[in-house]
Amino acid sequence: MHRKYSQLRAALAVAKASLWSMFRSPTSVVFSLLFPIIFIVVFGSMVDNAAIKIKVGIAKNCDTSNIVYKAITAIKIIQPEIDMTPEAMMEALKKGQIAAILNITNNSTSTPHYKVELTTAQSSLDKIALLESVIRESVNRLNEKMFPQNSSAGEIKVTNIPGRTYRQIDFILPGQLGFSLLMAGVFGSAFLLFNLRQSFVLKRFFATPIKRGYLILGELLSRLFFQVIGFIIMILLGYYAFNFTLVNGVFTFLEMLLFSLLGLLIFMGIGFIISSVIENESSIAPVANTITLPQILLCGLFFSIDSYPHWLQIFCKILPLTFFVDGLRKIAFEGTHIWQMPVQVVGLLCWTIIISIVTIKVFRWE
Repeated sequence: MHRKYSQLRAALAVAKASLWSMFRSPTSVVFSLLFPIIFIVVFGSMVDNAAIKIKVGIAKNCDTSNIVYKAITAIKIIQPEIDMTPEAMMEALKKGQIAAILNITNNSTSTPHYKVELTTAQSSLDKIALLESVIRESVNRLNEKMFPQNSSAGEIKVTNIPGRTYRQIDFILPGQLGFSLLMAGVFGSAFLLFNLRQSFVLKRFFATPIKRGYLILGELLSRLFFQVIGFIIMILLGYYAFNFTLVNGVFTFLEMLLFSLLGLLIFMGIGFIISSVIENESSIAPVANTITLPQILLCGLFFSIDSYPHWLQIFCKILPLTFFVDGLRKIAFEGTHIWQMPVQVVGLLCWTIIISIVTIKVFRWE
């Protein structure tokens, strides 16, 4: 009896063959697994206490008209956050999005004597010492200038509230997961599809009943499985060797894996586009590097994009890798669920739609 052709079985067969070819490819293993693991080990072993910018929330009742406030906010590394409600500010403090909450009050009715209060949390331990140091130095300079003989312009009180400790690995590891997915998706798909086209394998696929969508699905499944292996290795390394934060344990990992599917669709689509428009294999690497390198440098993989000029930050924030890495960091450290971060999800969905349309338009069998 003749059995009906199964598109799904065909897609799974393509996925199996593609997965096997990736394991046999030194390039795929190096860019997808070896490089990210090396970066995780190197950056995870580094201790970084010199933050370029320290975000400080300004309390609602803070006296912002006095000289102490003006002196503190004039410090270059301090970035005041004033447009936040007290509830949102406290939540941001616990999640490590701001380093402290600043409140300044005048304790005297005659001679100005200001009380500087800093509310901090465990999530910003790496920045608290530096923040307190520069504020004390600023207040001491005021004391020497205004009251060289006796009184002081202000005193500082630091209150620490409990919270999760934010480590450098919590910033680095999601970036390396994004790096791995970007390189595997763009370079892996571009070279693979080009070679399949050059060897007329795709042309043979065209002669079979398999549909274009199921062929792409097979490639997607193979790369997803390959990335699952990479995800497990890198997250286990970060978790057990460098105390990487997984707020909800295995459920956080599963959400990160589900979220990575959107990134995989985008990066694979870019690889498909490159392989379809490029005429010779030697041009693939330069074109792929032109697309991937700006994202690697501008999307906060190694350091925060807050240190960039404002006009450049606007461009950085709309790149797909930025949405992806920011989403992974929110899921892992803050415990944010996928449906609770509409900016990242909508941003990736928009990129997915755009890339999918272009991919379908330019995809060639030969």
